[in-house]
Amino acid sequence: MSVADKIQSIQKELDSTTAKLIAVSKTKPNELILEAYEAGQRAFGENKVQEMVEKEAILPKDIEWHMIGHLQRNKVKYIAPFVHLIHGVDTIKLLKEINKQGKKNNRIIPCLLQVHIAKEETKFGFSETEINEFLASNQLNELENINIQGLMGMATNTDDNHQVRAEFSGLKTLFDSLKSQYQHSQLNLSEISMGMSGDYPIAVEEGSTMVRIGSTIFGARNYTQSR
Repeated sequence: MSVADKIQSIQKELDSTTAKLIAVSKTKPNELILEAYEAGQRAFGENKVQEMVEKEAILPKDIEWHMIGHLQRNKVKYIAPFVHLIHGVDTIKLLKEINKQGKKNNRIIPCLLQVHIAKEETKFGFSETEINEFLASNQLNELENINIQGLMGMATNTDDNHQVRAEFSGLKTLFDSLKSQYQHSQLNLSEISMGMSGDYPIAVEEGSTMVRIGSTIFGARNYTQSR
């Protein structure tokens, strides 16, 4: 199947749901991204700042660039002028840096708070307690150049679908709780980014609004192009 066929197949799966496809283009050449673009795909996910900046400079300007990887504070300034959504905000310090760079670029930058839902220490993210403490504080009042649009989570890398489903379900429960509990001008809880190539059908069933799919569309990751 071509890239276009794969995208159309996934879109057909998602048509009856509320989930949006983020095509994960990390390590992939511009030619493959353009194939997806010609098939109608506009939202692409990258996990390396340098790679995203290089692609944004060359590829069509109506592409929505999603930062889906772990973001270092000293790299925020490079993507602040154009990034559509930052999925993996995992510390308040990072959120403050995004706000700072948003102000410099006269932008309000949309963000998702990453929640640590997996039973793995290698995953980043806030705990439920930390998110509640942050939203209950007055710190958002000082962050006028960010907009928190929802949550992101990565399930444990396991073949146990019951565990994966429980982790996604827990994230949706937290999302619903936060949405009913907190109101703020910088808080617009509408997105849950969860689900990748191996588990996105479960994520969609559990309420995902964004699925991050790479290998199913573009094939196995090309490590030689990784930075």
